[in-house]
Amino acid sequence: MLEKTTRMNYLFDFYQSLLTPKQRSYMSFYYLDDFSLGEIAEEFEVSRQAVFDNIKRTENMLEEYEEKLLLFQKFKERTKILNTIRDNLGTDELSKKILPFIDALEKLD
Repeated sequence: MLEKTTRMNYLFDFYQSLLTPKQRSYMSFYYLDDFSLGEIAEEFEVSRQAVFDNIKRTENMLEEYEEKLLLFQKFKERTKILNTIRDNLGTDELSKKILPFIDALEKLD
């Protein structure tokens, strides 16, 4: 469950601008703020089932966006490569010059 939550948080982070305001709200409450379905339903004055259905549809949409755009996959690959470079840097002068560029690349994500 934690792995799914982490994945959804990343997908939401990458693709939230493609969602409707209601979808963003439901996903934010559910995944970021850890609200229960009942709490979200109460907040929006809808049924618990309506919230559940909306969240499931939105999760599927996020997965479809990822299938097509691969932003999360590319992020993971970039992170892995940057970590490998960082781990293999020495303490010589060239390595010290490269480190700020690696830091700058990490901040872009």
